[in-house]
Amino acid sequence: MLELFTDPAAWASLITLALLEIVLGVDNVIFLSIITSRLPEHQQARARRIGLLLAMAGRIALLFALGWLIGLTAPFLNVFTLELSWRDIILIVGGLFLLYKATTEIHMMLEGENEGHGKPGSAAFAAVLVQIFMLDLVFSLDSVLTAIGMADEIVIMVAAVVIAIGVMLVAAEPLSAFVQKHPTVKMLALSFLLLIGVALIADGFEFHIPRGFLYFGVAFATAVEILNLIARKRRNTTKMAPTP
Repeated sequence: MLELFTDPAAWASLITLALLEIVLGVDNVIFLSIITSRLPEHQQARARRIGLLLAMAGRIALLFALGWLIGLTAPFLNVFTLELSWRDIILIVGGLFLLYKATTEIHMMLEGENEGHGKPGSAAFAAVLVQIFMLDLVFSLDSVLTAIGMADEIVIMVAAVVIAIGVMLVAAEPLSAFVQKHPTVKMLALSFLLLIGVALIADGFEFHIPRGFLYFGVAFATAVEILNLIARKRRNTTKMAPTP
């Protein structure tokens, strides 16, 4: 165990895995900011923190259940010429849920329905936590399977997950505040969730869409939106400036 601290290969694996978990966690943080926005304001930050800690516990549990996790990739159902495994079913169901959730939120934004935060009380709070936990497990399947292929030591995999969740805990609050403050950014985030939902369903049917293409498209759209926000802020500043 101690030799891992002096092994350059172990450190390289840790850094690579941590970066991978952080990049793959972007969609998770966006989902967090969207789903917790329906809670009363004083519960939102707490829900995000608890949700991420539950996500960390779930990912670590998946890592320690390697045999069961690898068994999920074994085909058990034939649909015409397509062989489906439990992993495929989980990805398809998770993708459909994301499509439903993002479409519902977009409908509420466009129709102006339920603009206030969601039902107060422990029931709504618990429901949000359950959704965060279940969707994170779906998001985690591929990243955990990738981690298994990239590292030999369970300690390295667990450390990478803990580091990634730590980064997400720090990033969740400012990102959520930014998304909620700017409706156009929230619409962009919901569109991103729609893309991720489609990608999960495609993965479930053995049609892999490289996440790099999705992330590039979202990054480009985000850059354009940032330029729009800057331009809008300058216009407002010009309007407010006193005329000589």
